[in-house]
Parts: sequence; structure tokens; C-alpha cells
Amino acid sequence: MKPMPTILVVDDEPNYLIVLSELLRDEGFEVFTAPGADEAMAIVREVDLDLVITDMQMPDKNGSALMEEVKDHNPDLPVIIITAYAEVDKAVAAMQAGAFSYLAKPFSNDELIATINRAVSHYGLIRENIRLREAMRQRAGFATMIGKNPRMIQIYELIEKVAPTPASVLITGESGTGKELVAKAIHVNSPREKYPFVTVDCAALNESMLESELFGHEQGAVGEGAALRKGRFETANKGTIFLDEIGDIPLPIQSKLLRILQEKSFERVGGIHTIDVDVRIISATNKDLKEEVQQGRFREDLFYRLNVIHLALPALRDRMDDIPLLVDHFLKKCAVKLGREKLSISPESLRLLVNLPWEGNVRELENTIERAAILCNNDMIEAEDVQPESVSVDRTAQWSQEVDILNFIPESVELNEVLYTVEERLLNRALENSGHVQARAAELLGITKSLLQYKMKKYGIKKQK
Repeated sequence: MKPMPTILVVDDEPNYLIVLSELLRDEGFEVFTAPGADEAMAIVREVDLDLVITDMQMPDKNGSALMEEVKDHNPDLPVIIITAYAEVDKAVAAMQAGAFSYLAKPFSNDELIATINRAVSHYGLIRENIRLREAMRQRAGFATMIGKNPRMIQIYELIEKVAPTPASVLITGESGTGKELVAKAIHVNSPREKYPFVTVDCAALNESMLESELFGHEQGAVGEGAALRKGRFETANKGTIFLDEIGDIPLPIQSKLLRILQEKSFERVGGIHTIDVDVRIISATNKDLKEEVQQGRFREDLFYRLNVIHLALPALRDRMDDIPLLVDHFLKKCAVKLGREKLSISPESLRLLVNLPWEGNVRELENTIERAAILCNNDMIEAEDVQPESVSVDRTAQWSQEVDILNFIPESVELNEVLYTVEERLLNRALENSGHVQARAAELLGITKSLLQYKMKKYGIKKQK
């Protein structure tokens, strides 16, 4: 049996309520009635409605005021305004404010039923779309993507649009922002879902090893006794290959990659036979590929082939409102992993987490929660348990005991000014001492290269050519 759409009719005239409700019941609708706005809102809050029909003129609150309350409760629920000819301007204004439609008295039964059917059908489509979106986000590809920040909502919407297409996707963002999770979500929600999802860390291998890893090699091609090996592109046939840190691929391999994008074919290392593949390429980087192109380290034609669709992931510091959700998610993971069902976090600890810089992004937050879950007492994570590694300080450092730095800092200077000044000068000194080799400068400072690059941007320190 097909479910009956449920309609609420609101009018202060009892006779009109009886006539209209009987008409709608005869047409197969389930009908609720209310003599005024307050009674109507009580029903709106309790009943899963498909439509509200309200008269414009009522003693306490008019139809427009009721519609605003309905929309505050459920923005998608359609409202039809019934009005007299003299009130058409008000009805038009109500439509501009969100009403689905209006009917001017007198109107025919056919006109009423047709308008109702359009409204109910429209709401049904909205609800189905919401259901499908929620179902999609509950699938494996979205299960670990946590966040309701507007920038994350945009990412979800882009994934939904991009996933069904064959387009190449370039995902950018700082280390730890979840680029691989996005790549998996695109794959899982695409027609290639039942085929392989293959990941390659392009920064982890030297040129010869990376070439062999991507394209495979014939027997004996990479050393005496080496057996024939299929590469990742063959393994990913009909599926998706995720090339992480694409900006680190050497130029000679970039040429072979471009050929796959253009011709969907390649040869194994040491081979002469052309192999055809159907693979979607999703790539990711924390580098500025446009700058890499300008510096001659990345092919411009390859960049445009990879960058058909661009997804830029926000840093955690740009969506701090998602931290409570992420913490809750990581706590649940740790509770299962460690077998500690009552694992929780104190309000003081959560306040501290929300105010930390998280330069390592979501990955750093997850590591911090996991470490805190292991170290905490009595299944309650306290503030002292959640100090991330990036803000740990060696309070016994010998230099701090030998030099009283307060002698060099005026009393009127604020803390942030001191910290910014010292950090900027330390960055510049490390870069100068390392000949502006960023990896070496990061090593001198005891931080990661990606964190160094973030701080350089923070202080406007230009990269030396």
C-alpha cells in the first residue's frame, strides 16, 4: 500500500476546516487540522508532515507568521497560503519569503489538488535527496570524514558531483588534512567502486624504484634474476589509482604519466609491448604545483591534465568548530581499539584542544587523542594528557638556565609579540644556515618540512631560488 501524504490545514473558520479536510481525505490524503498558528505549530513539531496549508488572515498570527515558524522548524516543509484577492500582494511576499505557492479565493478543487500534488512531490524529492546524501555519507568512503564546517560541506558536495564522472582530480592541502580519505570517498562513490583502489606514495621511492612501482618491469629488466612484475597501473585497471605527493615525481616519469592520461597505454620497464589500461587518476600534493611548473620542476601539460577538478582541503585551524566532532570520533575509535568502553574526555581537556594550533592538522589531533587514551587514568582524559608533541617543551634545556632572556624583553611587550618575533628570527637564521634548503632548515629547528613551509607563509618569508 502506498503511504498517504500527510497534510496540515490551518484556518480559524471551523466550517471551512471541515469542508477542506473532507475534500482532501476523499483524495487520499491524511489530514490534520488546526484553528490557529499555535495549535498548528504543536502539530508541526509532533507529526511527520508533507505539507502545510494555511489561511492568510487569522486572529492571532497570520499565515506569513506561521510560515516563518514552520520554516524555522523545518526549512524544507512546503507551505501553501490561501488568500483573498485583496491580499495577493501579501501572498506574493510570503512566496518570496519561502512559501511554496498561494491560492486566491475562490479557487477550484482541481486547482487546489494540482497545487497540493506539486508541493508534495517537490517535498518528496527533497527528502529522497537528503536520504541519498545521508546514505552516501554513511558508506565507507564518507564514514571517516568528520565535520560540519561549511568548508567541509563544500568538500562533500564536490565529492558527490565529481565521483560519478571519469575526470582526473587533484587534491591539495597541508599534510594531515585527509587527502587520501577524500580520494577513497571519490572512488567508493564512483562506478569504479567494485574495482581496485591503489595508493602510491610518490615521495617514498627514488626514480628507478618509482618507475618500476608504477609501470612494472619485464623479467631481468631491473637486475639479474628479477622476475616479471606488474605495476600499480595494471593492478588498478578499471579502478582508481591515488598518486600521493605527485609533486615529487621526477620529470622523466612525468612524461610516461602524461602518456597514460592521453593514450591510456604504457610499456613496462624493459618491455616492448604496449599495455592498455582504463584507470582514473586521483593525485594529491601539499606543494604549490603552479610554482613547481614555473620553476621547471613539473610539466605544465601534465599539471592541467591532473587538475581537471581541484579539491582544496582546509587546514584544521580553519575549521576549529569541527574539533569536538573529531575528538568524539577518535575517542570512539580508541575505545574499541583499547577495549575501554567508558573512555571519555574532560571539558577542560576539550577546551584546551580547541585552542591549540594543530599545525599537523587532523592527523596530529588523532595521534594526540590516541596517546592520551593510552596514558590517561580512570578512563578520563585530562588536560595534562592531551599536550600534542608539537607543543612540548624541554623545560630542562641548559641554555634557558644559563641565559635569563627576561633581561632582554621590555616589561610592556605582549606575549604574542615576543613569540612571533623570536620564531620569525629563528626561522630566518635556520634558513640562512642551511643555505635555504628547507629540509635541512626544518631539521635544524626540530620540526617537519611541511610545518616549516606553513610558518614561512605565516611570516611572509619568501622561498629563495
